[in-house]
Amino acid sequence: MNQRPEATKPGSSSPDSSSPDTNSPDTSTAQDAARIALGLMLVAAGTSHLTFAREPFKAQVPPWVPLDPGTVVLQSGVVEIALGAALVAAPKHKVSLGRLAGAFFTCIFPGNVSQYQHRRSAFGLDTDGKRLARLFFQPALIAWALWSTGALLTPSQIQQRQANKRLLKVIEGGSEDASRTNAAV
Repeated sequence: MNQRPEATKPGSSSPDSSSPDTNSPDTSTAQDAARIALGLMLVAAGTSHLTFAREPFKAQVPPWVPLDPGTVVLQSGVVEIALGAALVAAPKHKVSLGRLAGAFFTCIFPGNVSQYQHRRSAFGLDTDGKRLARLFFQPALIAWALWSTGALLTPSQIQQRQANKRLLKVIEGGSEDASRTNAAV
């Protein structure tokens, strides 16, 4: 019986992979640990939004946001829990999640600016100097999200890494699937 090999998508090592991050790069152990730590931090922060720190988080909601500050705090807490859990539990989607986390940190940055501008004390940020210093942590969070998930790579860099990995498998005597996948690229 003549069987036709299953088609593989470019950048995928498995046939017909339906993952939105089929080009997810391999990340180092340090990056994976940082991604998981970020995810756990987001779950903890989100939980605090919904429980004991609801009032202090209201200090970060800018006055121009057309929603009740309590509602904003609750909604952002739910988003943080979901995003954090996904960063921990869905590594196949890490690039998309890293970009989403970076965008989320960018979207909430005006809250940090508002806290500084309106001199609102919360979370020990009780001086202008401390509130100003806090502003510099938001770009660090964005970088953490992007670096730990491999989202800083361009799509062509990701494809090149995967092609190199497949080629190495073939050179090392990898499976017939690896040869077929490499031929498809």
